[in-house]
Amino acid sequence: MSDLRTIHDVPVLMCAADGETIGAERDALDLIGNASYQGAQWVVILAERFDEAFFRLSTRVAGDIVQKFGQYGMGLVVLGDISRHTEGSSALRDFVRECNRGRQTWFLADVEELRERLKS
Repeated sequence: MSDLRTIHDVPVLMCAADGETIGAERDALDLIGNASYQGAQWVVILAERFDEAFFRLSTRVAGDIVQKFGQYGMGLVVLGDISRHTEGSSALRDFVRECNRGRQTWFLADVEELRERLKS
């Protein structure tokens, strides 16, 4: 079950930890549809909900999912520790750094970091 919250006047859909694995564009579309229906501007998904392929950029899964969120004007937050993935991949580290510079996709450690980002 997902939970719609308001953080600094921004509606945020917090996805449940125990949901389906997210590993393809169609999974992203389901989340975007649900978030839109509930009036959310951002979708927050725990990192462990993503299929391992998401963190291997060569699979293009992350790019496809991020692009879908962008096409629908919906923000995406990957929440949690992804260091085990970034330690072995400079490409993923660069991708995360670039995403975090923008206003559409963020890789954040915790909800407190999300609160800080949404404050500005």
